[in-house]
Amino acid sequence: MAKVTKESPSEKNTSVLENSDSLAKRILGTSEVLKKNFRILSIAASVIAAFIIGYLIYLYISSEQEREAQTEMFASVYYFEADSLNKALKGDGNYKGFLAIIEDYPLSKAANLARFYAGTAYLKKGEFQKAIEHLQKFSSSDLLIQARAYSLIGDAYLELKKTDDAITYYKKAVDYKPNKFFTPSYLMKLGLAYELKNDKSSALQQYERVQKDFFDAPEAVNAKKYKAKLETELGK
Repeated sequence: MAKVTKESPSEKNTSVLENSDSLAKRILGTSEVLKKNFRILSIAASVIAAFIIGYLIYLYISSEQEREAQTEMFASVYYFEADSLNKALKGDGNYKGFLAIIEDYPLSKAANLARFYAGTAYLKKGEFQKAIEHLQKFSSSDLLIQARAYSLIGDAYLELKKTDDAITYYKKAVDYKPNKFFTPSYLMKLGLAYELKNDKSSALQQYERVQKDFFDAPEAVNAKKYKAKLETELGK
């Protein structure tokens, strides 16, 4: 029987150390793993750093824009309230109008509000498509002003004889944070739009809701009158 000779641990280590190719492969393998992990960590760190820097720059720019835009807005709002709509929109030579504020300070809250004012100004001027474009880009979580914007878009579509679109936006106005101050007027507009579409049953529902849910609102008087008229026409 052949005798098996075992290699001692010291001999095994010596053979590995003496085998330069084997040792190089081990070292290179470990080095590649370290390089790969280092690259991944470096990329991740760079992305995080870029995000943080970008966010800080955004905060700084938006803060600066807000300060400047608010200063410019003061004159524009003054002209708007004075019904000097062209100056409100385009400025007076010293102060920027709503349109320039929207373009020059896009990151500011003032620019967002300027869209509401610009849309309302265009509606007053009879430029209904421009009114729609600005009001649709306006956004707010405010209790009243967002619903007001929806209602004004509905008014503009109604002027353009796009009754279905008007109904869509009047519905949005009605459904946005209902309240006793403005929701009744939006329901009345919705009812009248349905009447223009000759959908008397749907119109009747809006007037009934005003009477039921907002019976103490000023609009309830007309709602009762319009409801009675439609009930007669529908034979109810």
